[in-house]
Amino acid sequence: MKLSDFSYDLPVHLIAQEALQDRTASRLLVVENKANDTASCEDKVFSDLLDMIAPHDLLVFNNTRVIPARLHGKKLTGGKVEVLVERLLSDKTLLAHVKASKSPKKGSVLTLEGEIRIEVLGRQGALFELSVLNDAPILELLEQYGHIPLPPYIERDDTEDDRERYQTVFAKTPGAVAAPTAGLHFTDELLEQLKKKGVETAQVTLHVGAGTFQPVRVNDLSDHIMHAEWVEVDESVCEAVKACKQRGGKVIAVGTTSVRSLESAAKGGELTPFRGDTRLFITPGCRFNVVDRMVTNFHLSESTLLMLVSAFSGYETIKQAYQHAITAEYRFFSYGDAMLLSRREGVQEVSL
Repeated sequence: MKLSDFSYDLPVHLIAQEALQDRTASRLLVVENKANDTASCEDKVFSDLLDMIAPHDLLVFNNTRVIPARLHGKKLTGGKVEVLVERLLSDKTLLAHVKASKSPKKGSVLTLEGEIRIEVLGRQGALFELSVLNDAPILELLEQYGHIPLPPYIERDDTEDDRERYQTVFAKTPGAVAAPTAGLHFTDELLEQLKKKGVETAQVTLHVGAGTFQPVRVNDLSDHIMHAEWVEVDESVCEAVKACKQRGGKVIAVGTTSVRSLESAAKGGELTPFRGDTRLFITPGCRFNVVDRMVTNFHLSESTLLMLVSAFSGYETIKQAYQHAITAEYRFFSYGDAMLLSRREGVQEVSL
């Protein structure tokens, strides 16, 4: 398939600029596949999810925590610079995107937010390797001075409220520079209700990188090089999935990041513990090993995530579901509404 196959027109006013006060008040589009490649679309609210998950099912969440990864400052020459952290390499070193009128050279020093001094160590492709010259570790400095890295389609500065709302209630492992947004709809109360119903849960970690917002720049998808993201799927997750399958339950991934985590760990056909980078690029024609259903937000036109959900539920099904959502004026993207998708029958394992 070509990049142009995943293009759609979205009215600008449907891009959510603010989070709803009540996380579970978002709309939920329940999409089912029909035998003739048509989609059944049912309009719900997110709190209705409680009624759509059986006690023997398993919900898998991504517990990554968004770090305040955006920093503004100056070069020694006085030129403005913006740094967006991509990955923490250690307490003192990091990889980052650096935006400036002229790229800083190796050995140059940047002053960020008036307090953080950073030395440029070199480059790794499009990213810069940076070293913190302050005594404090970089994560502590980011928490004190950094800004929440809202996506580029949210056309406003971050606020103090975003520190809480652009974060899932179960976030615990710092390292992401973008939220696993399907998880933003869950509250502690909803999680407790699911637990009382008997629904099992498990947590993986995938640190979402800024590359998730980078456009695909080739029309032939086979030429696209997927950005790397760090993943951890431990033994307890593998056991939880195995137990779910044995009791006849469905594995429901909360977000595309949970899907990528599970399917990366199952690349050999069987889910096993996995810790490391993944460059898994899921497009129509790929087959899934683990995930049966998915909770996800709406994704950008021509994005790798739109390709992933098209692979999962079927290209025509997703195309029809998105048209329904636009007509019904759902809210799109990170602070927008959600979908509940089912895996297209016969699509059962991922080819890497």
